Amino acid sequence: MPPALDAHDPLSLEASLDDTERMMRDSVRRFVTDRVLPDVGRWFDDGHFPVELVKELGSLGLLGMHLDGYGCAGASATAYGLACQELEAGDSGFRSFVSVQGSLAMYAIHRFGSETQKQEWLPPMAAGEAIGCFGLTEADAGSDPASLRTRARKDGSDWVLDGTKMWITNGSIADVAVIWAQTAEPGDGSGIRGFLVPTSADGFAASPIRHKLSLRASVTSELVLDGVRVPAEAQLPGAEGLGGPLRCLNEARFGIVFGAVGAARACYESALTYATTREQFGRPIAGFQLQQRKLVDMLLRVQRSALVALQLGRLKDAGTLRHEQVSLGKLHNVDDALEVARTARQVLGANGITLEYPVIRHMNNLESVVTYEGTADVHTLVLGRAITGHDAFT
Repeated sequence: MPPALDAHDPLSLEASLDDTERMMRDSVRRFVTDRVLPDVGRWFDDGHFPVELVKELGSLGLLGMHLDGYGCAGASATAYGLACQELEAGDSGFRSFVSVQGSLAMYAIHRFGSETQKQEWLPPMAAGEAIGCFGLTEADAGSDPASLRTRARKDGSDWVLDGTKMWITNGSIADVAVIWAQTAEPGDGSGIRGFLVPTSADGFAASPIRHKLSLRASVTSELVLDGVRVPAEAQLPGAEGLGGPLRCLNEARFGIVFGAVGAARACYESALTYATTREQFGRPIAGFQLQQRKLVDMLLRVQRSALVALQLGRLKDAGTLRHEQVSLGKLHNVDDALEVARTARQVLGANGITLEYPVIRHMNNLESVVTYEGTADVHTLVLGRAITGHDAFT
């Protein structure tokens, strides 16, 4: 007879992982258990990201871990995804930090930078000794990045940048900002170029965005560039047009596909533990039909999302992953994670709104995750275009 059904892995997905993937997942899970979970409720309450843990993330090989060379781990896409899953099971803020550092800032340098730029920035960023941010979004250019207004103009051999960026993760703690700017009149995005801007540059300012009720254990900032002068060598030579930043965003979205599974799993496991120990009417509430239906619905969503994530990981490792498939994964997995979080909150009752349990924290965080790196509406239109052949964006 096969073993009894595992309430945490009913489809035996564990067996589909190889030893390297399992080892990476377990090491990140230990880090989250030992270094994140004991204090993350307080960090969320205080609106604090513990910068002192960044070097530990680097020592674990998690920063730019799916990149090759320059001190990066060169891990598989699936191993990277599993790391994101475990980080977000702790808190979305930690997965966001690793995603922005590795899949946005470091990936932009690795994919589009010169050899000098790679040698200067990637090794210290991989070690957690330097922090990067990714400046694309603006107050009036979110889902339509081609309309961004930050300008870069030539002045002799230098570039001078002027503009404002909003909702930039890591902005106030970064050492280098990857800034995307128009080098021609705004239009179809063909004039967009990327620049590496040290945050110590004259005219560069970053201020944290306060009063957030989501991603509180994460740094979110406004960047202001007022006549920031950088040399010609600061431009990313391999990035021309909107395709550069969009390729970076697709890397980050891949991590979110896995990360959402981690958040959903944490909510489900919290609800399952609570339901089997909380007694009402003389027995655990897990013994009531309505609560069992909630638990089974959460389990189905977590397992379904985990299958989607693993399949996309295998496709990416095979080099056959399309950006529309990443859109499918983000749209599906974040939506399901939100439903799991909301259902878990109901199972926990009033306890579900306290930071003694992880559910309300994950639920609030996921309200940001469903929006950033492409809103649910945008990913719906990406998929709609792919299956119908008709562009409904305009």
